[in-house]
Amino acid sequence: MWFVFAILSAVFAALTSILAKVGIDGVNSNLATAIRTVVVLAMAWGMVFLTNAQGGISSITKKSWLFLILSGLATGASWLCYYKALQMGDASKVVPIDKLSVVITLVLAFVFLHEEFTAKSLVGAVLITAGTLVMVL
Repeated sequence: MWFVFAILSAVFAALTSILAKVGIDGVNSNLATAIRTVVVLAMAWGMVFLTNAQGGISSITKKSWLFLILSGLATGASWLCYYKALQMGDASKVVPIDKLSVVITLVLAFVFLHEEFTAKSLVGAVLITAGTLVMVL
């Protein structure tokens, strides 16, 4: 089931890029990011209440709070940079560079989470990097 959600995530991420590129025309990138964030915030809390998950807030540990907050800050920084890059550049060039996050995630997962880094991971990372370079150069 995770695979279905991963595919849907990729489809929605692609739609996000195209819709944002059209919507950001003539709009300050920081303002556009703030508008997008309000919509995401409303959707996320809507899902929390729709699935009756709000009761779990009290059981979140301090460590989880810290890392969720840091993740939120990283997301915010990513979105601000992404919208600025999208406003300044072509979506067909910005998006592949943004997706280098896959390669960076593989490295960070190996270093900090001690996840396995296999020959297959290395080949995939090299191919993603090479594909990105081919697309943007």
